[in-house]
Amino acid sequence: MSNPEAAFVVAERFGAAESPTWDAATGELFWCDIPAGTIHSLVIESGQRKRWSFGEPVASFGLADSGRLVVALSSSIVFFNLETGKRELIATIRLPAGVSRLNDGKVGPDGAFYVGSMDRSATTPQGALYRVDESGRTDILTSGFSASNGLAWTGDGQTMFHSDSQGEMFVDRWDFCPQSGAISNRRRLRAHDLANGRADGGAFDTASVYWSAAPSCSRLNCIALDGTLLRWVELPISKPAMPCFGGADMCTVYVTSLDSGLSGTGKDGIVSFRSAVPGLLPYIFGRRSAK
Repeated sequence: MSNPEAAFVVAERFGAAESPTWDAATGELFWCDIPAGTIHSLVIESGQRKRWSFGEPVASFGLADSGRLVVALSSSIVFFNLETGKRELIATIRLPAGVSRLNDGKVGPDGAFYVGSMDRSATTPQGALYRVDESGRTDILTSGFSASNGLAWTGDGQTMFHSDSQGEMFVDRWDFCPQSGAISNRRRLRAHDLANGRADGGAFDTASVYWSAAPSCSRLNCIALDGTLLRWVELPISKPAMPCFGGADMCTVYVTSLDSGLSGTGKDGIVSFRSAVPGLLPYIFGRRSAK
């Protein structure tokens, strides 16, 4: 298989550019820079850029109705109005001592926001995966992670992938109930596969292939539902962080990056390439999927 040609969409260094999210209604690509505490948007057709600052780390976010985002900050979940800048608290998460902040998060098929946390300091890590609904109810689904990451769901909403991008560095598969958000039947698919890169952010395409960013190998790994590594895509960015699908046909893959730490330019930013198989539209907070 030939490697698709990736082009820079944004040639810029970020501390940790994460949560790429495609808004089909506006033709915008959104992403955050975690340590800078900012969310960015780019209208692909016009090139118009916007930036919003939060004054603390922005861990992740998702789309919500009425021109809003659901945003995970250090330890709280808020609504954010893109037009007015107004914030509305949804939930405060009481993180255990030693847990530094929230991390990767996405809206799930049931319309709730799923977000993990990070604990890189402990011998027995206490990072967890939380489910937060529109009313602010917060439930811990599972725990024991150094850096909860890699959330993504298959098109039928019945399978969830989740990873730990530090510590044990694994990818797990869970059965998921798209009505209740309950997870069950955990299976370990990949672990300690440093030869193919540690698993960071991920996304599913419509063929139920999981695209997993591997920042230690400068590529995206394409993983089957049984954990088999099918292929990979080599990228010009040094440390790819997370992919998402977008474009009018959902066949454009956008990939954000971590800070390469390298001098000069050309290894940092956001790149895109074309996929033969489309990806899935992001879910909307508070809106249950019809599937």
